[in-house]
Amino acid sequence: MELKGKIINFLGDSITQGCGVSSPKAIFHSVLKEKYGIKEARNYGEGGTRIARQGEITSLVRDRDFILRATDMEDADMVVVFGGTNDFGTGQAALGSPSDKTMYTFYGAVQVLIDNLKKQFKHIVFITPLHRLNEDGRGAWKPEGVTQMPLCEYVKAVKEVCNRSSVPVLDLFFDDDLLGNDPEWCREYMPDGVHPNDKCHQIIAQKLGAFLENL
Repeated sequence: MELKGKIINFLGDSITQGCGVSSPKAIFHSVLKEKYGIKEARNYGEGGTRIARQGEITSLVRDRDFILRATDMEDADMVVVFGGTNDFGTGQAALGSPSDKTMYTFYGAVQVLIDNLKKQFKHIVFITPLHRLNEDGRGAWKPEGVTQMPLCEYVKAVKEVCNRSSVPVLDLFFDDDLLGNDPEWCREYMPDGVHPNDKCHQIIAQKLGAFLENL
């Protein structure tokens, strides 16, 4: 796909918003815009947000999930969705199962989000969550009745739902250049174990640019 002159919406959480970088110009989509001549790279990232709707069990005041915020996006040539790490880390919704159609589980919410986006955008791309420290989920709190699953299960859900919905997905979880579950690697590229720094955003931009060009 030719990226020059395109308008692309980037829907995500704090990583897309730019938490952890030195300036907005260092965020992966800004790097992508500069390198490929993208007309507009719109930042729809919002820290702490999740794909799944949390429902009545949430105790969090801010619950602006991706499904809700997607309705606020302007028309564009493409939308890139990058999320799931907060569903794993702070989400109170269950992972669910592949057959779910409800926005109140992660599996179901990914499907609902895709179905909604297809009504507005011709091209949709998902990015899997990145590796992060403590991704096995041990010690994380979940409400009664919700089992804490490891991050890899959320990655699996994104890939499975995208594949059956014919939505391209860039898998950055199973990528040997992005080892956010390794403390030594994190010290250089993801100091807090969750948010990529400038160097890591450069790698993400490079991989995403190559992926989009090959669509």
